[in-house]
Amino acid sequence: MYNSQLPTDGSQTPNGAPMGSRVSDFGQRVERHGNERIRLLLKSFGLRTSLIRLKVIDALLVAAENDRRLGVRGVHSQLLDLDIPLSFLSVREVLKRLCAEGVITFNADKSYSLHPQAAAVLNSD
Repeated sequence: MYNSQLPTDGSQTPNGAPMGSRVSDFGQRVERHGNERIRLLLKSFGLRTSLIRLKVIDALLVAAENDRRLGVRGVHSQLLDLDIPLSFLSVREVLKRLCAEGVITFNADKSYSLHPQAAAVLNSD
């Protein structure tokens, strides 16, 4: 029987490696943020949920946890590394829109970070 979640090249998913998790540069498993938290964040700012918004915010959260700052190119590169094929222009436009709505801030070093009010919404759980 066909299963759309299994690879089509005949290879098997490694045992013990849950889908949606990645191994970081330091060999530690990095668990992805729950999309539900980000959905609630977007809703609290009056924004619709979209895959690109979820992924961009998640990329910024992961970077912040690793004490890194990402600009447009950094966010785009991180998404490509996760096999999320979004165009550079799409990422830039989403970052601009999230800034305009107050979800993220554009820093002096041309990086983006979560706005303190948005961080408070995420941490209110």
